[in-house]
Amino acid sequence: MAGSAGMAALAQDIREALSSQKLDHVWMDTHYVGLQFPDPAHPNTLHWIGAAAGTLGEPLPLEDHDVYCPYSATGNATGELVYAHYGRPEDLQDLRARGVEPAGRLLLVRLGEISFAQKVASAQDFGAQGVLIYPDPADFSQDPHKLGLSSHRAVYGHVHLGTGDPYTPGFPSFNQTQFPPVQSSGLPNIPAQPISADIASLLLRKLQGPVAPQKWQGRLLGSPYHLGPGPGLHLRVNNHRVSTPISNIFGCIEGRSEPDHYVVIGAQRDAWGPGAAKSAVGTAILLELVRTFSSMVSNGFQPRRSLLFISWDGGDFGSVGSTEWLEGYLSVLHLKAVVYVSLDNAVLGDDKFNAKTSPLLISLIENILKQVDSPNRSGQTLYEQVVFNNHSWDAEVIRPLPMDSSAYSFTAFAGVPAVEFSFTEDGQAYPFLHTKDDTYENLHRVLRGRLPAVAQAVAQLAGQLLIRLSHDHLLPLDFGRYGDVVLRHIGSLNEFSGDLKARGLTLQWVYSARGDYIRAAEKLRKEIYSSEESDERLMRMYNVRIMRVEFYFLSQYVSPADSPFRHIFLGRGDHTLGALLDHVRLLRLDSSGDPGAPPSQVTPGLGFQESRFRRQLALLTWTLQGAANALSGDVWNIDNNF
Repeated sequence: MAGSAGMAALAQDIREALSSQKLDHVWMDTHYVGLQFPDPAHPNTLHWIGAAAGTLGEPLPLEDHDVYCPYSATGNATGELVYAHYGRPEDLQDLRARGVEPAGRLLLVRLGEISFAQKVASAQDFGAQGVLIYPDPADFSQDPHKLGLSSHRAVYGHVHLGTGDPYTPGFPSFNQTQFPPVQSSGLPNIPAQPISADIASLLLRKLQGPVAPQKWQGRLLGSPYHLGPGPGLHLRVNNHRVSTPISNIFGCIEGRSEPDHYVVIGAQRDAWGPGAAKSAVGTAILLELVRTFSSMVSNGFQPRRSLLFISWDGGDFGSVGSTEWLEGYLSVLHLKAVVYVSLDNAVLGDDKFNAKTSPLLISLIENILKQVDSPNRSGQTLYEQVVFNNHSWDAEVIRPLPMDSSAYSFTAFAGVPAVEFSFTEDGQAYPFLHTKDDTYENLHRVLRGRLPAVAQAVAQLAGQLLIRLSHDHLLPLDFGRYGDVVLRHIGSLNEFSGDLKARGLTLQWVYSARGDYIRAAEKLRKEIYSSEESDERLMRMYNVRIMRVEFYFLSQYVSPADSPFRHIFLGRGDHTLGALLDHVRLLRLDSSGDPGAPPSQVTPGLGFQESRFRRQLALLTWTLQGAANALSGDVWNIDNNF
């Protein structure tokens, strides 16, 4: 675990492993970060409320006091219990529509669908007092021949809706930094605690009220789940904050002709519990890639761009090590980092393959899938395996970057395109992630002895990607893809054009900016096509324009300290296209009063505000227009019709 004596020894081992290879530079940086741990002297507790007012009744035994939610609010929460499915905003909206009010209550929610942090944030938005999170057997494999999670195991997960050290948002946690006294807006104000399926089943038996919808039913009771409310519960969370040194370890092979442009590959090194799938597989693949590229360099391979291999610390607290590094070098990274490849969560099964990625990398991933053999199907490439199930390969494989991946911060915070590859079980989650059962033996058994073959496929994918990105004269990033992304999002806005027109508002400027972006991308593609690849100066100029495309989609109108995830498509906050869409939906809500309308990031209870909408639309349009202008190159080449 981050901050432990075991981690200090492991960090030393990894540094020595990198130093023994043919790398140009090996170094380490240390950050002093605020991590939250359970208090062994005062463990977290859960009690029934006593019959007499203000008294505690019988305790509910939390079997393992090591299992907790880092960054939970500390203190007491008391209220009647309500079952809220996965705790998504739409689940809480549904609960309310069925006459069961989440406000003032303790919510019992299932693991899965969204992150722990999103569950707690939604509960807080709906006025809940606290959250209990449990693993329901229905969310894991029902195959009796497959391994399952023991019913007395609870699952660990942090609840900071963000990444990095939440006590220094937007600032790097180096020891000499003088911090303003701020906290991340993503820290919850209500307590949260993981519990086992056994404890959850005791709680579910006590619930009354309406029967839960069919889709909400799980597999813990022999009878249907009820929504509640149930008897009163008292949750006490005593976690405490500790200033902890964490260390990232770096190794670099310098590029020949563009050494100041880096292709970055990283893996989380720490884990709560044994962490075989969580961090050990990624770390093993990272070390193998270092060894392989080091050997290639000894045999004469010379990358054009620098390769940067990184072992991150503090990943299980919300990508703390990687985010702190990004915050430390934010002003230069978008000028230097070409792409980030994450090796986290690489092997969680062997049935399905997916890539969580920036749109810029989709075409390159397609090409590489055609070069790597499937670990499952003899004689087939990975590409042939994925199109076998779905002719639209990208619908089968491509996913957006989730906030709980280290790759997310690179793209949404720093504007560097990123990808994370994963093999998973078909339809079912790997049951042992974030538990004390995430051991090498269990991972090996879940994969039926196929762990080496699947890990090798990931290493080959990552290796091929690194070769292309570090060696191709022209960066293989598909800058035209964002035109399609904008079109898809504008399609969602289109259905509201009538409502907006009735108020004298128009989306014309967004269409115009998208048109400029597509024209700029097409013009650049034609320029590149008709140029000489041997012209080093020209190639470098093109590469500089291409590698900054992702950065162009970070809103320049919000502060990284207040809104760290500035990306207009992937980020969080009022500047994003998602927030604009949520705001526009309030037009229909205002007129229909429909409580079942999609929930949003907008402030509840305010309704549609025309001045706010105009500001959102203007800033979004100008971010998009700025991306089009930047892609056009020099100012005398920009063909805008303002």
